[in-house]
Amino acid sequence: MSEKLKQFREQIDKLDDELLKLANQRAALAQQIGHLKEDGVVLRPEREAQVLNRLQKKNSGPLSNAAVAQLFTEIMSQCRALEAPLKVAYLGPQGTFTEAAALKRFGSAIKEQSCATIDEVFRAVAGGTAHYGLAPVENSTEGAVGRTLDLLMESTLQICGEVMLPIHQCLLGQHSELSTIKTVYSHPQSLGQCQGWLNTHLPHAARIPVASNAEAARLAAENPHSAAIAGSQAAALFGLKILVENIEDDASNTTRFLVLGNQQVAPSGNDKTSLVMSAVNRPGAVHDLLVPLAKHGVSMTKLESRPARSGLWEYVFYMDIEGHQADAKVAAALTELKQVAAFVKVLGSYPIAI
Repeated sequence: MSEKLKQFREQIDKLDDELLKLANQRAALAQQIGHLKEDGVVLRPEREAQVLNRLQKKNSGPLSNAAVAQLFTEIMSQCRALEAPLKVAYLGPQGTFTEAAALKRFGSAIKEQSCATIDEVFRAVAGGTAHYGLAPVENSTEGAVGRTLDLLMESTLQICGEVMLPIHQCLLGQHSELSTIKTVYSHPQSLGQCQGWLNTHLPHAARIPVASNAEAARLAAENPHSAAIAGSQAAALFGLKILVENIEDDASNTTRFLVLGNQQVAPSGNDKTSLVMSAVNRPGAVHDLLVPLAKHGVSMTKLESRPARSGLWEYVFYMDIEGHQADAKVAAALTELKQVAAFVKVLGSYPIAI
């Protein structure tokens, strides 16, 4: 070993010793804060968002901002677990992108609760068997997840946060020869995200939609002439080979997940508010829904219609706006919006995904 290399490693050892000491000091402070909390709420999404935003602004590299966020999310996760590990429900089984989104948001020091359906995720949080839930709400290629939107309108749960997860789909199988593949299993959203690649490389293979990508991987592990479209994490879980990586048609393919809980989140300084509403049946009614936002300078980032299920050709509108419902201009816009809309429900205000 060269003398220079030895010196570098000694410096790293000293820094690791200091990091260990500081990490434990941070954990001890987190414990003291936990003892002072009177409401018993372990997670403060607005506070964690402020911590990550501040650290990213101070980051001078060479670590990327994404790496800094991942590192400190895990530190906060371990500190939180000293109070009580969070129970987080997600659309399972293990190996799905929703599980990956849960780990990205909460870190690894959680108790995972795998759920078979989005409905079950909502029930777990509403019934108190989980502190929070993760559900997909939209994909940049395939659009909205209708069931999540429908449940948001029906449920009393609040949106407490969001997670943006880049989705890189892989073709998983037992054998490397694509010519042997007769069937491809995957979730319908993933099949849609990869249809261009499938048309080109596996045009004659049957495409079978299943409940989750993890279920697709399980089925592919049972059938040597089949493959699954899933994330790379599912390959190790089910003993499959990654035959082809990144087969999604859009390289920027991203899914947005919502964090569901029973608490209203305080302002973080960089927030979003989600609403669902319906318009009265008269000419210009949809335009009237937008006027309060423009009047008070509130920016709308999303508007999506969905059948209301209350009558033929009746619709509700899901909207995301910039700002927190406690912000003066947002509060003023919401007050006027409730005067012109037939129905308005605030689904939650929460920090914008980091």
